[in-house]
Amino acid sequence: MVELKTDTSLDAMHAAGQIVGRALTAVREAAAVGVSLLELDEVARGVLREAGAGAPFLNYRPHFAPVPFPAVICASVNDAIVHGIPTRYRLRSGDLVSIDCGAELDGWVGDSAISFVVGRARPEDLRLVETAERALAAGIEAAVVGNRIGDIAHAIGTVCRSAGYGIMEGFGGHGIGRHMHEDPGVPNEGRPGRGMRLRHGMALAIEPMLIASGRDDYRVDPDGWTLRTTDGSRAAHTEHSVAITDAGPRILTSREGMTGPTGVTGVTRVSETRGTTE
Repeated sequence: MVELKTDTSLDAMHAAGQIVGRALTAVREAAAVGVSLLELDEVARGVLREAGAGAPFLNYRPHFAPVPFPAVICASVNDAIVHGIPTRYRLRSGDLVSIDCGAELDGWVGDSAISFVVGRARPEDLRLVETAERALAAGIEAAVVGNRIGDIAHAIGTVCRSAGYGIMEGFGGHGIGRHMHEDPGVPNEGRPGRGMRLRHGMALAIEPMLIASGRDDYRVDPDGWTLRTTDGSRAAHTEHSVAITDAGPRILTSREGMTGPTGVTGVTRVSETRGTTE
């Protein structure tokens, strides 16, 4: 069942989303060669703590997970697509990092993700990140009253496939609101004009997951959480929580200081501050 949120509820979700945005901004600014993934998790914890927000990722345990998730962010590096558990691994120059974060405030949840390169970036990695951003922007542009879920899926999939990238099989976006995962599901590929019609008050987490090699399959790490490419190729993950409104899509997790078409992360900014093309 899909809950249509009131405008007041969407404002509350926006407040939660802004905390997520601040956490992701802080994590990206802290991400440098030699910094551990656990240290990045602590940066996000500090932002949530200061804001008085809860961490919906922490101790989350869906049916497939052998143990509850032990952190407030997912930190996925290089061939890890999503759900990476922060460890003592220290970032190296050229690492492609995807950070996913959530926040809960006053009973409402925000969820968002960014991808960026630390240190000296390979052009092909910057292209992958930029394409993930364009796919997210296309999905958001299609998230308008009167369209259908399939229109969002088709917009995302068209950008990804036209660039030659794979789309993670069986995973996509989702509804969001009082809980991190709600109906409906939002695939990253599909046929336009199909699926549930979009209405004012719906809130969706739209999240492309791209695989550089063009393959769609993945494997699961022994930790039961981290999902990796099967061929060792790199991956990127971007996400925004978005409200469907009569005035157009409203990004609930927008972030100050980030450039790029979606405000997720900007290739230009990454290359200037964390990555330099070879």
